[in-house]
Amino acid sequence: MFERPDAGERAVLVHVEFASAEDTEDLNEFRELVTSAGVEPVDVVTGTRKQPSPRLFVGSGKLEEIRDAVTASEADVVLFNHALSASQERNVERELQCRVLDRTGVILDIFAQRARTHEGKLQVELAQLEHMSTRLVRGWTHLERQKGGIGLRGPGETQLETDRRLLRERIKAIHKRLAKVRRQRDQGRRSRKRADIPTVSLVGYTNAGKSTLFNRITASGVYAADQLFATLDPTLRRLELPDVGPVVLADTVGFIRHLPHKLVEAFRATLEETAQASLLLHVIDCHDERRDDNIDQVEQVLAEIGADEIPVLQVFNKIDLLGERFSPRTDRNEAGEPVRVWVSAATGAGLDDLYDAIVERVSEDVIHRHLLLGPGDGRLRALLHEAGSVLSEHYRDNGDSVLEVRLENRDWQQLLSRAGLQESDVKLAD
Repeated sequence: MFERPDAGERAVLVHVEFASAEDTEDLNEFRELVTSAGVEPVDVVTGTRKQPSPRLFVGSGKLEEIRDAVTASEADVVLFNHALSASQERNVERELQCRVLDRTGVILDIFAQRARTHEGKLQVELAQLEHMSTRLVRGWTHLERQKGGIGLRGPGETQLETDRRLLRERIKAIHKRLAKVRRQRDQGRRSRKRADIPTVSLVGYTNAGKSTLFNRITASGVYAADQLFATLDPTLRRLELPDVGPVVLADTVGFIRHLPHKLVEAFRATLEETAQASLLLHVIDCHDERRDDNIDQVEQVLAEIGADEIPVLQVFNKIDLLGERFSPRTDRNEAGEPVRVWVSAATGAGLDDLYDAIVERVSEDVIHRHLLLGPGDGRLRALLHEAGSVLSEHYRDNGDSVLEVRLENRDWQQLLSRAGLQESDVKLAD
């Protein structure tokens, strides 16, 4: 890498509005991001431009304003609420003589601080290396290319080429290890699928209260804090629901607008837990003035990871911040199914309504019945046992058997087809 000044804990934030940009970044959210990274914002420089400058991103006048702010506040680092190219980042650093990071760099720093599991650390390192690989260009300008002539011939590679090769090898090694993690997760999901255990995955904008809700529902001790990206590593807990049985609840990383694609790729193994879920609980901070925009951002990321076809139950959280007049409730669609539940994870208000809504939505595709099978129904009985869908079985005096079964509706229809039966052919026990 090129020589860079050390980063500190005091930062000047830079936020520029562009006339050509349809979806601009939010300054308040960026301030929260910076605070979550453990950095103190000491000054904010704002401005407007028609389009970014190719060399410095901002104009020379704005750069001088940033330099004055850095000097006056004795800041150690300048943080841009935008994505900078490698050359822009380097040029601004050279002009200001202090460390410069863009929005992606700030998010990567938070992720590096919060990752706890081996898988999480691998994913963060992968994202960091892929981000760093674009910033190696002209990084070793203090080392000229090896010259020819006796005694001056080098090993055949410049330092830049050596670094690129080492980065490629490390990235390749991490991809292999994450592929192994992905296979292990797939195996776990297949086991749950064979046992007909539905997975309910919590998704939502960062700091919407997912981990607090997860702890309320499962009585777990997952780290929860009023800061962005408090949760990076996925956590799975088994939950018993009436009329449904065991359900796996998954807490996942929060989303954010313009989440860098490198992070989405790096966390794909984690996000697959969401893409393979039976039901998504979309947790929404109903008190946030950017609520509708945040919902749109989450839906965009869900579409990006292929989870936009999974049934969704919206959970409007933090109703305790709306005042005493606001009480828990469940909103239903025209078909009568629950689509939105208003709760407070902090106080526990509305959680009973949430349980009922989850049971109702999950049990839509799950059949839980007591079947009465005669001696001639041996084929269906064998198929149910083979699928692992029999919860209990006992025989009556006349030789009939009563099977308690639970399985997804599509699997039930396939079993009936394989047994050569219609739904009306199967008797239910009294």
